[in-house]
Amino acid sequence: MTIDNYANHIATLTRTYADALQYAANENPPLAAVLVHSGSEQHYYGDDRGVTFQAYGHLLHWIPVNRPNQFIYFRPDEKPVYFQVVPSDFWYEQSIDLEPEWEDALSIVRLSSLDELIVQLKQRSVSDVAYIGGHADIADSLCIDKALINPKKLLSYLDFSRAVKTGYELEQLRAANQLALVGHAAAKTCFLGGGSEYAIHMAFLLATQNLEDECPYTNIVALNEKSAILHYQFKRKTNTNKGQVLLIDAGCRVKAYGSDITRTSVSEDTHPKFRSLLTAMETLELALVDEVRPGKTYQSLHASTLTKIAGILIDHNICKGKVEDLVERNIPQLFMPHGVGHLLGIQVHDVGGHQFDISGAILPPPEHSPALRNTRVMETDMVFTIEPGLYFIPLILEAERGSDRGKLINWNAVDELYPCGGIRIEDNIRVTSSGSENLTRQFE
Repeated sequence: MTIDNYANHIATLTRTYADALQYAANENPPLAAVLVHSGSEQHYYGDDRGVTFQAYGHLLHWIPVNRPNQFIYFRPDEKPVYFQVVPSDFWYEQSIDLEPEWEDALSIVRLSSLDELIVQLKQRSVSDVAYIGGHADIADSLCIDKALINPKKLLSYLDFSRAVKTGYELEQLRAANQLALVGHAAAKTCFLGGGSEYAIHMAFLLATQNLEDECPYTNIVALNEKSAILHYQFKRKTNTNKGQVLLIDAGCRVKAYGSDITRTSVSEDTHPKFRSLLTAMETLELALVDEVRPGKTYQSLHASTLTKIAGILIDHNICKGKVEDLVERNIPQLFMPHGVGHLLGIQVHDVGGHQFDISGAILPPPEHSPALRNTRVMETDMVFTIEPGLYFIPLILEAERGSDRGKLINWNAVDELYPCGGIRIEDNIRVTSSGSENLTRQFE
């Protein structure tokens, strides 16, 4: 990471927050500063075991410190302040290593408790300070006006702005993609060697030198029929029958920014029609990437996906009829019930995907695709995933076996392909001034 990139990132954030505060300044009471809170530790009910902590995205946008009770204080025309709360504690490691570029861009105030933070805030006045974060009780203890806890106008502005990335953010996302691909290569090798879902998962973690909690999301590692469960969450430790299909959805996090990559692999003895489907889906995914450009709506990319899926279904004799007939009757959605992608950044499903503008107005997904997570207009330096899929999901398809739509489905082919599960191919894409940069493929 270059120091200049981080300094420029903070300069951009400073302008964004100043504009956001001005936009929300007519709140009652007046709003002139903001305190961003990483969050606090939580415990499982009836237990003293802590839930794995994940810092609030807007805090991580400023500084990649995934620790509880960290704060950024921002007031226009003042250097942003990082209140670094490090408890005096011999039970757990609490130290936080500082990067030189943080000290150049931020005023760092080291504290040992929230009580000390109260003193610091009183010296600065809290009457016009908004709190954004997940703990209204802590905001109250800091004497924040209840009306200024997570004010909607401020949050809407900040959420909407996160979709467009700075050079610093793109640097981290490229690194996160590069690292994750090392894990994907190791996972594929393990799969082809007969590894179980658990062994494949561990191969990914070992290759990337990650703990599971350090990943941006829980890895999806699905063999055969389980690859038709979109967010399959388990890791079978045995592989009695050698897996013919692997779908692995796994990413890495670098300085708070996560990659989100899916690959589907097959063994040599996989059903030949499924192998052909995989080749077609890989071609389809790259064609979708080529459609990306500023000014294009994400809904149109999703619509293009459905049309292309219909063509593949017809070409492989899984469905009958014309492409336009299948699309009109929402048949592609029976085989791809999710959206073609989502915004990506600090959060895997990053905020603001359905926002129409900075006001927080929502543009919902189309009725025929309610799971589409992104309805934004593409802008330069926006980052999102493109992840078309084609699955044989009994829960969805069996309901159509006797329906009018079901008459367009070749059930013999479906029955043969149920054991194979499904296919998903996913890359992370940056919109450029004239097209796209594939943050994933450049490292393969």
